[in-house]
Amino acid sequence: MHNTSDITCARQRTERIALLNDAARQGRDRTARIVMTSGLLAELGGDTVEDRMMVHARLMAALRRCTFAPDSPKRDFASMDVDGIKVLMKVDYYDTDLTFGSDDPANPAVTRRVVTLMRPADY
Repeated sequence: MHNTSDITCARQRTERIALLNDAARQGRDRTARIVMTSGLLAELGGDTVEDRMMVHARLMAALRRCTFAPDSPKRDFASMDVDGIKVLMKVDYYDTDLTFGSDDPANPAVTRRVVTLMRPADY
């Protein structure tokens, strides 16, 4: 049996992580990294530097406006469509050296977020 304060604390922790993930996804967390797999970039194409820059811009726009399913309360996983290609977004939590997993994803002082954009085949 869970008591009400434990449930409230868990919900508050989940919402704190979700807000920190939102900040990382939207480019407001200077310690976060946003990476795109080479497979995704190759599939979206681009023969020139300008084309590749536009691919990056479309991916970043999709990342910032993506929506989340109810089964992602931490807003750490989403699926979206970019140029007719299914793109997955995943947030992972690392220690400050980006070596090991974070001990506390709700604490930005000990956590670095890595937001990865990828094709389903890359997952």
